[in-house]
Amino acid sequence: MASLIGEDGVVPRPRSKLPVICAAVLGGFMLLCAWLLDSDRFIEKAVIMIFCFTVETCIHSMCLFAEEWLFHAKQRYHGRISRIFQSCFRRHAVLGLCVIFIMLMLSGVSISHDQWSTMAIMCAVYLLLKSLGILGPAPVEISEICEVRKMNVAHGLAWSFYFGYLKFMLPDLENKIATYIATRERLSSPRLHILLHLNAAVPSKPEEEDTNVVFYNNLPELVLNRAGVRKRSYKNSIYKISGQNNEMYYCILEYATPLETLYKMSHESSAGFGESERKQQVLLFYRTLSQILENSLECRNHYRLVLLNDEHTGDPHYLSKEIIQHLKQQNGEIHMDPVQELPQDRVVHPVPEEGPMRDYNAAVWGPISEEPLNSIPSLMISHPRSLRSEPVETTDDYNQHNARRF
Repeated sequence: MASLIGEDGVVPRPRSKLPVICAAVLGGFMLLCAWLLDSDRFIEKAVIMIFCFTVETCIHSMCLFAEEWLFHAKQRYHGRISRIFQSCFRRHAVLGLCVIFIMLMLSGVSISHDQWSTMAIMCAVYLLLKSLGILGPAPVEISEICEVRKMNVAHGLAWSFYFGYLKFMLPDLENKIATYIATRERLSSPRLHILLHLNAAVPSKPEEEDTNVVFYNNLPELVLNRAGVRKRSYKNSIYKISGQNNEMYYCILEYATPLETLYKMSHESSAGFGESERKQQVLLFYRTLSQILENSLECRNHYRLVLLNDEHTGDPHYLSKEIIQHLKQQNGEIHMDPVQELPQDRVVHPVPEEGPMRDYNAAVWGPISEEPLNSIPSLMISHPRSLRSEPVETTDDYNQHNARRF
C-alpha cells in the first residue's frame, strides 16, 4: 500500500482538461463577437479562415513528409510510403481540407484577388513562425504529452523497477519473513519500505544519513535464474531503528535504486537532463510506481513508499523519524482478514416457526430439521422434467366435475 504523509502537497496530480475548456469558451465568445460585428459575411469569412488554416497545416506536413521520405524511409519506415504519410499528415486536417474545398466549390463562393493575397500571406507567416519554433508547443504541453503517452524517463525506470525486481520479490516477501521470525524476533512491519529522496540521492548505507538507523540482519535469499545468470540471489536487509524513549523498531528498508540513474543523468551533459527536471522526474517516478503497485494484486500490501523531503537535511535524525511515523501509521490501519468458520458454540441455528405456518410447511415440505446448518454445501440434483409441461387445472369446479365422473 502506497501512502505518503502530506503527499498532496508534494506529488503533482495528473493535468486536467481545463485549458481545453477555457480555449473552447473563449473561442465561442470571440466567434459571437465577430458575428455581432459583421453577421452578413460571418459564414463566408469563417469558411475561408478554416480553409486557410487547414492549408497551412497540410503545407507544413508536406515539409515533414519530404524529410522523412528522403532521409528516413528505409531506416524508420522500411520503405513504406503509407506509414510516412500517416506519421506526417493528420487525418482530421486532410479531411477538413477536402470538406472545406468541396463546400467552396458547391456553394459557388467567389474568392477575390485580395482574399487570395491574404490567404497566401497567412500561410507564409504561419510557416515562418512554425519553422522558428514560435508556434511550437509550450513546455507544459510537451510535459503533458510525455506524461499521457508514458514517454518520460521516470515511466521507463518505474516499469523496469517493477518487472525487473518488485514483481517477483514482493510476492515472496511473506514467505521469507515467516522463515525469519520462526527463529528470531518479530518485525515491526511485514512490508518492504522503499525510500525515495526528492534529490534522487541514493547513499550506499542508511547509517550515512542517520545514525539511528543501523543494519541488523538479512532475510533469507531469493535465488532465481534471470537473464542468463544462473542462481542470481536477491536479498533484503532488516534495520534497527532507534526512537524516542529507547523504543526499538525492526523493519525492512532499501532505497529505490533507479533514482541513482536519475541522479547520475542530471550530472552528465550528454544526457540532456538537468537538475531542474530531476525533481519532477522523481515525483513522476513515485506516482507511476505507486499506481503500478496498487494495480498489482501480487504486490499489494507488501510494500510502503516513503518519500523523503530534502528540506529537512538539517535534522540528523529525519530519516528515522519519518520511518517511525510511517510504522505508527501502519499500526492504525485496518486490514481485511480472510473469512473464517465460526466455532461450534457460535453456530447459528434456524428459528423454528410457530402457529399454523409450521403445520402447513410440515404438510407440504415435510418436517423441518432443527439441526445446525452445515458449513459444507451439498449438491442437490432433482429428477429431470420437461421444460414444456402442460398447464394443470386446479380450480374447484374442475375438481368437483372430475369427482362426479368417478
